[in-house]
Amino acid sequence: MNGKVIAVVLVASGLIAGIAMYYLQVYGFYETIEAGDDAFVQVTTVSTGEPEPILFENFKAIDADSSPIRYRACFDTSLSLALMTETYELYDDAEPLTAPAWFDCFDAAEVGLALEEGRALAFLGTFNVQYGIDRIVAVTEDGKGFVWHQINHCGEEVFDGKPPPEGCPPPPN
Repeated sequence: MNGKVIAVVLVASGLIAGIAMYYLQVYGFYETIEAGDDAFVQVTTVSTGEPEPILFENFKAIDADSSPIRYRACFDTSLSLALMTETYELYDDAEPLTAPAWFDCFDAAEVGLALEEGRALAFLGTFNVQYGIDRIVAVTEDGKGFVWHQINHCGEEVFDGKPPPEGCPPPPN
């Protein structure tokens, strides 16, 4: 009889822990970000090398303190890709990261396919928005915009325990 009780307790504990871990990974740490001003969508200009706000509407974003690469955002813009390519820095190695299924405006596979097929272009939002992490902004031909954080070349080396490559700022202590 004692063995059955112990087995039930172990199975129930495992089930509860599994459900809790799933919830925390998919829902628990994320918070919704409201657009208060245009500081939420910035793209680095070719002329100054500094990020500047762009026109946007219908902004939706999520973020979590548990990881610097959990930021995702969606928006619409009236800027054309032709104007953006002349004004802002392109980002060559953009790889959209998946978002939780409940954040339905951001489909990483769809954004990645649009980038591969040339229906969207990726721009540098902010270099080192946090050390080793860049904010990437992708815009489609029809003005749909997507933002995510991606580990840059400085972060790849430093996060692996290696010294920063040439041209990278020193990592914070």
